[in-house]
Amino acid sequence: MQPLQAYRRAAPGAQPAYLHPPYASTVKRAPTQSLIRLPHSSSEITGPTFSKDIVPAKAFDLTQQGHGAPIGERTIVSGKVMDEDSRPVRDSLVEIWQANAAGRYMHKWDQHHAPLDPNFPGVGQTFTDSEGRYRFITIRPGAYPWKNHANAWRPQHIHFSLFGPAFATRLVTQMYFPGDPLLEFDPIFNSIADDAARSSLISKFDWHTTTPEVALGFRFDIVLRGREATPLGSE
Repeated sequence: MQPLQAYRRAAPGAQPAYLHPPYASTVKRAPTQSLIRLPHSSSEITGPTFSKDIVPAKAFDLTQQGHGAPIGERTIVSGKVMDEDSRPVRDSLVEIWQANAAGRYMHKWDQHHAPLDPNFPGVGQTFTDSEGRYRFITIRPGAYPWKNHANAWRPQHIHFSLFGPAFATRLVTQMYFPGDPLLEFDPIFNSIADDAARSSLISKFDWHTTTPEVALGFRFDIVLRGREATPLGSE
């Protein structure tokens, strides 16, 4: 029997710190003792697999999910999903969720005093193609307050969830937009010590996917697991 091939560990500082006091909730949830690293078993390095028929054909287009056009700046987000050796991850389930253009989620827990958009539920799904590429059409999300500290505002961001070829490659992260002045003040973004890893969460303006008179394009490439893995990120 062939030995199990484990995934390489992330470089120090390339993932968010478990304890980052400026990010208030980490003070309560961070482990108080050293973590115990367990060897990978077959349950971590195999599956799950998903059938493409679980995702509706238009689920990649968040502007087509209501009875009319959503409000806001249309945005195309695309990129490539790769493994730790820069090989494309094919047929990977990619899901996104985000606030609307006013900075509000369509969720009962979000009581921010900003309008909801009935034509923008803010959720999309797609699969990567044979070259590991994905594409979403959406609305650029707004910033919003989140009460972590005095005058706390989250930068514009889109949440990503990806399922690679194994449970150990599951990734939940956030994509940010270039030039956002709120990044400097965001404790979630700045909980990543390594400059290069932190910067990898900022998408790049993409002229090639920008559609005339329709939408601006942004590229966000994602690496699952390994030393160059895209940092985790969630609220």
